[in-house]
Amino acid sequence: MRSYDKAHLLITGGAGYIGSHACIEFLNAGYDIVVIDNLCNSSQESLNRVQKITNKSLKFVYGDICDVKILKKIFSEYNFEAVIHFAGLKAVGQSVNKPIEYFNNNIIGTIHLLQVMQESNVKKIVFSSSATVYGKPEKLPIKETFPRSATNPYGRTKLIIEDMLKDICVDKLWHVALLRYFNPVGAHSSGLIGEDPRDIPNNLLPYVSQVALGKLKRLSVYGNDYPTIDGTGVRDYIHVVDLVKAHVKALEYLNAGNAGIHAWNLGVGKGYSVLQVVDAFERLNKIKVPYEITARRKGDVAECYADPTKANNELIWQTEKTLEDMMVDSWRWQVNNPTGYS
Repeated sequence: MRSYDKAHLLITGGAGYIGSHACIEFLNAGYDIVVIDNLCNSSQESLNRVQKITNKSLKFVYGDICDVKILKKIFSEYNFEAVIHFAGLKAVGQSVNKPIEYFNNNIIGTIHLLQVMQESNVKKIVFSSSATVYGKPEKLPIKETFPRSATNPYGRTKLIIEDMLKDICVDKLWHVALLRYFNPVGAHSSGLIGEDPRDIPNNLLPYVSQVALGKLKRLSVYGNDYPTIDGTGVRDYIHVVDLVKAHVKALEYLNAGNAGIHAWNLGVGKGYSVLQVVDAFERLNKIKVPYEITARRKGDVAECYADPTKANNELIWQTEKTLEDMMVDSWRWQVNNPTGYS
């Protein structure tokens, strides 16, 4: 007999950057949620602030999805209608140096999760995938039908998990959403939650923010000789709040009886160069960001941006936040939380 007969969502990795923002949207949409997180790259404080923002409560379980015993215990206690799966290691550079750790955490952890879901007859999942599954696309914008490949172990884990999810859909009762993120940035407008990287940031906006704050000396811009508007790399930056709203829409799509596997690109549909981002950050926040041009990074492409038409049409979703919102919200979070959640 379950302790909680009311239907809940299980959000894996829900204390992380994207997961915590998703918790806000699911709570505001009326869902009851349970978060499981091992806090290896996140803080439980983010969930305290989620509850403050929404004035709603959630359940938190400290644990790892690689631990089958913990998963079985949670699934025995709650009546889950679906899983929103964020949990995973996510740094491309780190994955190159620690591929086995990434395979074990991301792939084996997901296998354990799917195993327990199947045993519990919970067959609805929204998966946090990535544009890295497209490898080096030959043309732009990127459509969901493009060939997939991997250029690093992190991207390979996303690719393998996508294939696993496709294979389990031989059971027609599974409902699966693959959400392929481009470059999530920004923070909640309250300034209470945002991206809090451990050590040196891997992503552009946290790095820019920490340079502006004086925590880091200068930004390294990897290459200024690409065939782009100013020679620097161009990427599709999407506000994290727009991104997580698509997760609610994806779950609604699955709940409407759309069985099988469905993939959507989550991006704005246009790119901004590194220097355009830096210029916008400086102009809007009235602060300088020292930078230096360095050599290109191996594996980087000149441009990468999405065609979000499929998500626009099928999910009835589109981005609302501007580049200006991304810059202002990122800085507000950093200024209000100079040492992150600590």
